[in-house]
Amino acid sequence: MNYFVEGLQGSGKSTMVRKLSELNPDYTAVREGEYSPVELSWCAYVSGNQYKGILDRYPDLRSDIEKKTYSEGDRKIICYTKIITDNRAFYQDLEQYEIYNNRVPFDDFRSTVLERYRKWISDNMIFECSLFQNTVEDMILFRQASDEEIIEFYRLVRETLEGKEYRIIYLKANDIKANLDIIRRERSDESGNELWYPMMLGYFIDCPYSKARSLQGDDDLINHFRHRQDLELRICEEIFPERSIIFKSKNYTDHLLNETLSFGGKINEISLDR
Repeated sequence: MNYFVEGLQGSGKSTMVRKLSELNPDYTAVREGEYSPVELSWCAYVSGNQYKGILDRYPDLRSDIEKKTYSEGDRKIICYTKIITDNRAFYQDLEQYEIYNNRVPFDDFRSTVLERYRKWISDNMIFECSLFQNTVEDMILFRQASDEEIIEFYRLVRETLEGKEYRIIYLKANDIKANLDIIRRERSDESGNELWYPMMLGYFIDCPYSKARSLQGDDDLINHFRHRQDLELRICEEIFPERSIIFKSKNYTDHLLNETLSFGGKINEISLDR
């Protein structure tokens, strides 16, 4: 079995990955930014020539880059956010080689995502937001795809994953603002200055979707998250009904989680008050 842990920012995905790892010590957990056989978030996806150019531009980081680089056919995957340096230009440079945020034509994006799902053969894996978050955000915010276009894309994903054993664990946030408030406090410095949220809000405001609709504030961001969650839950229900388990965000016990997974799971909203 394999598990895809999905949900909005602040819904508790990292905690769920940790709990699943504790319940399944023989499983391998893959978190955001780490090398994954299915996901490319926070990773540069480059050709051999591009890789050589990056090594030439950053000779002082060559050893670190090589340690965080993985080969897949004629492509290199650099987990650049796992490389520690004071050179901020390095991160800005490698960010341009990500496949998300409309950086590559949609046909190339679709073929890359589907081909990596198709070639994935490992088992006993726990993936953090490797199915929905980055792809759905890309399609909504940067390609301005309709809900129906995104649903149709996930029909292709379902077909591509045929024959593989997996469950989707979705953490449904009933109070999106409260969850965001928690993560805003958690990702602040010692003086209380927010580090994550201003970047998140700026990312949202600057995307084509928001500019086309003159969206710019906290309420607009929360409405976007609400729409995204509704869409992702619809994907679970319509495309992956027998493979999806819906938990209320931050409202479950280890025992309840273990019992649900042992049962096999299906579309349901599971929480302590059930």
